[in-house]
Amino acid sequence: MKPEEIRKLDAYFKRTFQNPSLTVKARPRKDDSCELYLGEEFLGIIFKDEEEGELSYNFSMAILDVDLD
Repeated sequence: MKPEEIRKLDAYFKRTFQNPSLTVKARPRKDDSCELYLGEEFLGIIFKDEEEGELSYNFSMAILDVDLD
């Protein structure tokens, strides 16, 4: 993703979840997605989706069963 998109997504997540510790970072060798972190902890991937002239972003987060204990 372009740096401008990453900055906008970063601001969106911080504002929406009222948490300045959230950070959106570029992924190495990938231009269709970026990563979301809480401090140093990886939370998930944000995918860019362009379909029929419309742009959206999808956030995907895996939750391990051991994390639920």
